[in-house]
Amino acid sequence: MTRIAIFASGSGSNAENLICNITEGKVVLLLCNNPKAFVLERAKKHQVPSVVFTAGQLEQKGATTQQKSVLDILQAYQIDLILLAGFLWKIPQHVLDAFPERILNIHPALLPRYGGKGMYGNKVHEAVLSNLKSGRDVPAVENSTGTSGITIHLVDEHYDKGRILFQASCPVDRTDTVQTLAQKIHTLEHRHFPQVVDQYIAGLKKPATTRRATT
Repeated sequence: MTRIAIFASGSGSNAENLICNITEGKVVLLLCNNPKAFVLERAKKHQVPSVVFTAGQLEQKGATTQQKSVLDILQAYQIDLILLAGFLWKIPQHVLDAFPERILNIHPALLPRYGGKGMYGNKVHEAVLSNLKSGRDVPAVENSTGTSGITIHLVDEHYDKGRILFQASCPVDRTDTVQTLAQKIHTLEHRHFPQVVDQYIAGLKKPATTRRATT
């Protein structure tokens, strides 16, 4: 069984959805950079161990007498696959190297548009709506519509630049608000993220025992 770790920073509805609905693997660890994030309560409810870590632990390449690095923790849990579900920090190169093509992220827009550093959550939806209402995405006529959606992609050293695995879209109306657009996007995320993860795991050629983090 593929052993999965989820990285999250906030409420964690996507994380909980993954915990409950992935069938080709098992979420065995939640890693969080925010000690007040509600995702920690969600993990506890489903009896998934959680670890709160600092930026120093993420960047750290080995254990010290004071603390373990994030990579040490991942290796201790024998993690095969990492999922970023609303995680706001960049994954450092040494973690990418330890998990080549084994880190997936979900982004709340249709990449390559509305991606990059600082583009997350409601900031993405605000940009989509601003472009729609200004006419930059579609002709500025009444009742015209635009499009947004989700992108699931592999993670590399650049923000939102990794190979795209899946996209799904939804219409955006001029009457939409940040909140209504966010709900449309959440619906797509919850519907598709577990399925795409299952398909990705099923398509991996190497057995899970050879895919674990390397030192």
